[in-house]
Amino acid sequence: MRKERADQLMVQQGLAESTDKAKRLIMSGKLLNENNQRIDTSGEKLPVNTQLKLKGEPLKYVSRGGYKLEKALDVFQVSVAGKIVLDIGSSTGGFTDAALQHDAAYCYALDVGTNQLAWKLRQDPRVIVMEQTNFRYSKKEDFSKGRPQLASIDVSFISLKLILPVLKDIIIENGDILALIKPQFEAAREEIGSKGIIADPKVHEHVLEDILSFAEREGYTIKGLTYSPITGGHGNVEFLAHLAWTKESKPNSSIKIEQIVAEAHQSFYSK
Repeated sequence: MRKERADQLMVQQGLAESTDKAKRLIMSGKLLNENNQRIDTSGEKLPVNTQLKLKGEPLKYVSRGGYKLEKALDVFQVSVAGKIVLDIGSSTGGFTDAALQHDAAYCYALDVGTNQLAWKLRQDPRVIVMEQTNFRYSKKEDFSKGRPQLASIDVSFISLKLILPVLKDIIIENGDILALIKPQFEAAREEIGSKGIIADPKVHEHVLEDILSFAEREGYTIKGLTYSPITGGHGNVEFLAHLAWTKESKPNSSIKIEQIVAEAHQSFYSK
């Protein structure tokens, strides 16, 4: 497995704004791995899937995924307050937790797996647990609290091209969608590098153009695009898209794919 310097991994995981700040935190003895072992040197090479945390500073959400949704809500200026939210690919519930902490009325936590959702969310009356549910076969009648007004998508090993056509029959008209685009699950096999990592910005650009064009053909309007503040599996750069279900796509010339990809690579690969 590919390894990364501890200070760079901290930046990638959103624990520090820069490698300089990361080094200071490491020198002060604040950096721990998932086994609560202290990391003492900024240059120590760690597997890219190592889950890091800061001593005395618990995660704001039940998983790091919550920080992805937090950025999307902030950058795209989307409010979930009082809304019915659908979290597709909820897993442990990072997106669900973030939605509730931003005052969502209810959240459907939908996942094909089972026994993954954090206990505190299972006990929350605002959470409707929909485990062992393959969204590809979902219908609007499956949602007991009413049709979702906003949906978040964080799925793996499946393309968004299999999710978006189903979602448009479930979400309300003009509903917002905050979708995590994972190039490693959208690119052609020959575009994916060794160990499942995509580091070529041209591949990222191609994937984004392909997915956003597909969404437009399905009747979604592209309202915004940014990169995820945290890398995905094996350190892959991922992107966040803001869509709206408008039935007919409305052109948006403000989406600068090449610029956003360049910003992502500058953030993660130029430290």
